[in-house]
Amino acid sequence: MNEDLRIHSWPCSYYLDTNKQWVSGRLSLTPVAIKFTADKTGELLVNFHLSSISEIKKESSNIIFSSLTILEKNTKHWFSSLQPSRNVVFNILEHFWREQLLSSQGGGAEAAALQSTKGKELTGLLAGSQKRLEDTAKVLHYQGEQFDNIMRGLNKIEGDMDVADRLLTELESPSWWPFSSKLWKAPLEAKPKETATVSDSKNQEGIIIRIPVIITHRTDSNVKPGKLTLFASGLEISDCNSQVIHRFESKEVDDIRVHTPYEISVRQRFIGKPDTSYRLLSAKMPEAIPILEMQFSKKIQFLEDALGFAGATKSPQMDLGTSIWQAATGLLGGVVQPGSPAKEGMDNDQVQLQKHEKVSQEEAKELKQV
Repeated sequence: MNEDLRIHSWPCSYYLDTNKQWVSGRLSLTPVAIKFTADKTGELLVNFHLSSISEIKKESSNIIFSSLTILEKNTKHWFSSLQPSRNVVFNILEHFWREQLLSSQGGGAEAAALQSTKGKELTGLLAGSQKRLEDTAKVLHYQGEQFDNIMRGLNKIEGDMDVADRLLTELESPSWWPFSSKLWKAPLEAKPKETATVSDSKNQEGIIIRIPVIITHRTDSNVKPGKLTLFASGLEISDCNSQVIHRFESKEVDDIRVHTPYEISVRQRFIGKPDTSYRLLSAKMPEAIPILEMQFSKKIQFLEDALGFAGATKSPQMDLGTSIWQAATGLLGGVVQPGSPAKEGMDNDQVQLQKHEKVSQEEAKELKQV
């Protein structure tokens, strides 16, 4: 992941201890660091790693103003006038801080194991064959991306047609029509609630992944921590106490938008009433996005920030792939048609020059007649 990617930023005030005054600016969060930039000067006053934080607390400055304090290497940083609210900023910062600490503890042993001299010697001996394999893989990867783009376009069209079909069926059978199909389906839907417990137990067995998330519903001020659970039949949003906030079946999800690699939004459309939409932010979201892309390939959409982030990682491979593919096609053409390509190119140029000469002579004759 790109360490300079900005996940969130909030306008606030920072207490500058050297000048003994509050400075207005913006507090920014990246996947691994916290930064504060002053508005007037544009100077970066705060920049430290999430793993260096010892404590995040809610406090009050001068016993009146609500503030947020971050203890970093025996240095206490004060932030006040946080927008939209102090609770929103605290929940998001604490979530990413905890996830960073958990990931750093598990990666220490793996980093030490990679420092081996024998592995470096073996990779040095196999460098030539490895490069050829990489070039071949890049060409195949480029061709696979072209097919993936075609399939995504077709899946997007099919997903839009499914949503339109569902909305049209609701319009074709209004509630006041006496012969509506809803009247025939009503007795089947009015079943005892005992089956709900059976379905819940089945869904628990089919859990694919469960991650902690920060939930936003309609307004930015209503932010609270919770969990996102992906099933084979849909997805479920619950709070910290495992109480279900909302459950989306696969057919009820109309679109999923990927704003950044860490933030998505899920929406269900309705006619005559507001849509049901939830915005989810999580440090573990990069693990869930590939599963959502496989499960809802017809309804998922990557926005500008997510596409730019993915394109930055894939552009060198695409450029190398095109150059290697052009070289390979040139070699294949020389083998299939064993002639001198230089002579053929010269022949084509001579034919074009002769055509231009004929045209110029005919135009000269017409000008002389005029």
